[in-house]
Amino acid sequence: MTWTTNRRTLIGAGGAAALTAGCGGSVIGLDVERRILDIGNQAEPLSLDPHKASGQWENRIIGEMFTGLTTEDADAKPVPGMAERWEVSEDGLTWTFYLRRAQWSDGMPCTAYDFEYAFRRILSPRTIAEYAQVTYAIRNAQKAKEGAVPVEEIGVRALDERTLEMTLEHPAPYLPGLLKHYTHFPVPKHVVEKYGDDWIKPANIQVNGPFRLEKWWSNYVVHLVKNPRFFDARNVAFNELYFYPTYNDDAAVRRVMRRELGWSSNFSGKKQALYEKELPGFVRVAPFMLLQYFSLNNTKPPFNDPRVRKAMSMAIDRRFMAEQIWQAGHQPAWSFVPPGIFGYPQGGRIQFADMDMDLRRAAAKALLEDAGYGPNNPLRFTFEHRNTADNPRIAVVAQADWRSIAPWVEVKLLGVEGQIHYANLRSKNYEAGDGGWIADYNDAYTYLFLFETRTGPQNYTGYSNPSYDRLMEASVQERDIDARAGLMRQAEQLMLDESACIPVAFGTSKNLVDPRIRGFVNNLEDIHRTRWMSIEA
Repeated sequence: MTWTTNRRTLIGAGGAAALTAGCGGSVIGLDVERRILDIGNQAEPLSLDPHKASGQWENRIIGEMFTGLTTEDADAKPVPGMAERWEVSEDGLTWTFYLRRAQWSDGMPCTAYDFEYAFRRILSPRTIAEYAQVTYAIRNAQKAKEGAVPVEEIGVRALDERTLEMTLEHPAPYLPGLLKHYTHFPVPKHVVEKYGDDWIKPANIQVNGPFRLEKWWSNYVVHLVKNPRFFDARNVAFNELYFYPTYNDDAAVRRVMRRELGWSSNFSGKKQALYEKELPGFVRVAPFMLLQYFSLNNTKPPFNDPRVRKAMSMAIDRRFMAEQIWQAGHQPAWSFVPPGIFGYPQGGRIQFADMDMDLRRAAAKALLEDAGYGPNNPLRFTFEHRNTADNPRIAVVAQADWRSIAPWVEVKLLGVEGQIHYANLRSKNYEAGDGGWIADYNDAYTYLFLFETRTGPQNYTGYSNPSYDRLMEASVQERDIDARAGLMRQAEQLMLDESACIPVAFGTSKNLVDPRIRGFVNNLEDIHRTRWMSIEA
């Protein structure tokens, strides 16, 4: 069955004729007349519940359905969302948000009480919310999540239907950028309380954003339709969005070439020049707050030994991976925080960054021998990697780099579907594994919190150092921007010196976008809401 036939089936037999390529100027990937867009979205969402999602592919969908106190503009910068304006107390600890009049998609008012309910829900110990720590700037948020205080004591309360007060643990000048993250989205109290976990099903869900959920065929497509009750619906150009899981980048590109997708959210960087020739005007490459890195499980052998971790880091040829495998502007990573992050002009740096590759591998061998490994005690471990995009090729290069240390370094590769892989990282059910981290907001803390002991599941490495924790806690209490950066820099350097993980490369965003789509703006966060896009006829 072709994708064209599937799409016709989704829309209905009555509309099938209009979707035939060449009929009335319409194509499948971008239907100009019906204002329909098909999107290649990399992976299947595990959840569309804002409190239970964790992936960028989920964010692309959820951000079309819900709007927080702030939202993104076309540049991904924070702008008023549900909050028309806000005030901040002199000490920076109390924020008062004044909400616009708005409705859920069923016509019920969307109020400050829905936000109050949502924050209490995500911070309830009963809610399995892997991203809950993103909210920990809120007073008592962490204590509530750990069950130390009731959720009613968190620093979020509705003063009336259109006024929300938020009290923080420490000043957070980056809060407007943080609030556009989906963990801070409202949920409809009247629906969640009625349906429980089933509230997210298409038949039950109500939303306050530009699009509502029409259908969700697991591992096939998520279909959204325009929400006429969205507060800015008159300026939303598209009528329907279809999100397809596209695990294979090359297959997704072929669908773009056949005009079955109007936007695909990734492609192989090594083929950029080819796609620029074959798809003129489609290729969009830009700097991106993406770090590609390898996690090492610090909680058990062999990587509970910092000598072994450092040896593995020294042996990796970052430059080759960045320039020859990922390509498309990737740069070798000698720190964990990418360059260009606001308020963080100079971060940490791996000590051996300027050492010759052969000397590094010789030093790595010496470290492993000092740790007790050798011909009579080989170092053996499994490197788990995602099966998508360039990750299998990167894994092969990493395997060769590690084997080059000595013949008694034995590395087994294990390819795993992305969702399962990240579940293994969160549960520490792995030895070494690849991964990427995309900043949730433009601040160094969104990278460095990953190594705090309190971070839990998203501290994939299990790294725990009281000195690191103290530096990070001091940084969140510090109001002076330069002093705060200095504290975080010390923490980052400590983590790098102990080789908690292996930073590999800083990435770029790589999108293929039909040039008839206007308003798609390259930005550092690679967040592109269709609310700001239009179609050139």
